[in-house]
Parts: sequence; C-alpha cells; structure tokens
Amino acid sequence: MSTQRVFASVLPRLRVASSKNATTSLAQQAQQLRCYSRPTATLRPSGPARSSVLSSAAASAPRRVCVPATSSAQPRTLSTSASLFHGHVDTPKPGEELWVTFIDKEGVETKIAVCKGDNLLDIAQAHDLEMEGACGGSCACSTCHVIVEDPDYYDKMPEPDDDENDMLDLAFGLTETSRLGCQVIMTPELDGLRVKLPSMTRNLQSSDFN
Repeated sequence: MSTQRVFASVLPRLRVASSKNATTSLAQQAQQLRCYSRPTATLRPSGPARSSVLSSAAASAPRRVCVPATSSAQPRTLSTSASLFHGHVDTPKPGEELWVTFIDKEGVETKIAVCKGDNLLDIAQAHDLEMEGACGGSCACSTCHVIVEDPDYYDKMPEPDDDENDMLDLAFGLTETSRLGCQVIMTPELDGLRVKLPSMTRNLQSSDFN
C-alpha cells in the first residue's frame, strides 16, 4: 500500500478522535464553570466587513461570560456597611448631656449637647463648624486651635503634654488659655464649656520640620 493511501485511511480516524477529545474537554470545563449571559453592544469590527464570517444576527447576540463555579448555587449578594458621619460622635442619651458652646470668628454662638468622652474637634466637625483638623486629630498640627473663654474651665483640664505645647507654639493668636480641640475631652467637670475659634489658623504640621 502506498504512503498516500495509508495517510488517506488514517487521517479520518485521527479527526474523529481529535473531535471526541475536544468534546470531552469542553464538557469537563462546562462542569467547572457557571455561565451567564448579558447583552452587549453590537460588535463592530475595525477592519473590512466580513459578512461570510460574522453575520448580523451573531453580531447582536448576547455575549456569554463564564465565571468559576462556587460550592453554593446561590448567587453572591452585595453587602454594605453603615455609613459613618464625619466627626464620629453620637447623640447623648436624655439626662446624660454635656453642653459646650462654640463661638466662631463672627461671634456667632453654637451650643451643642455632647457625650462624655467626645473631643472638641470631632464635635465641631460633626456639626459643620469651621475647625479644620488637618492632621486628623493626631496632635500633629495646630488647625484645631481653640481659646477657652473661662480660665476656671481651663484649669479643670489636664495639663497639655509636650506634643500639644509644640503644636500650640505654631498656632495663630496664641493665648494663655489656648488648647488644641482634638486634645480637649469632654467630662462632667467641663459641662458648660465655652470656646472661641480663632480668626484664622496656620496649617503647619510637625512633619514640616522633619
């Protein structure tokens, strides 16, 4: 038998075997994938029209997208977390309110009921008062500078530490009763506190001197 006849007799068998292997491989992949369809825009080839290869019906058909199958047949759900308001302060319970009054540079007073443990920076930002807090309350700038109106209330506060004193040295309009709002924590002893916001602030941070 000639070589050409041998190839002619064997080649169809190879094609059938190859087709069976391809079908088996695709079936195995289908078991491992979960497919879903979604509509897509009509395909528009950038090259010349190839009507013999891509018909208009095939071009507008939805595309099938396959993703790995999970152990559960249930679709994945979208979970959300509760939104956080800037300032991170809670509304005080009735009978547990502490009061603090902010006086802005225009002389407008804002009296606010707060909880024990809240600091003045968080309180001001939660109520949209003009207190920047550029460092995020880490005692690394002077933009939450406040002036305690009553020296008696100032004396009730813990002494400022070295970090706070360093930042207060950079504050605009420093006074004997100046404090950083992020370091003033509301306590029952400070109920009725009144603080004034300076007419301007300096955004100088400790990192500027490193």
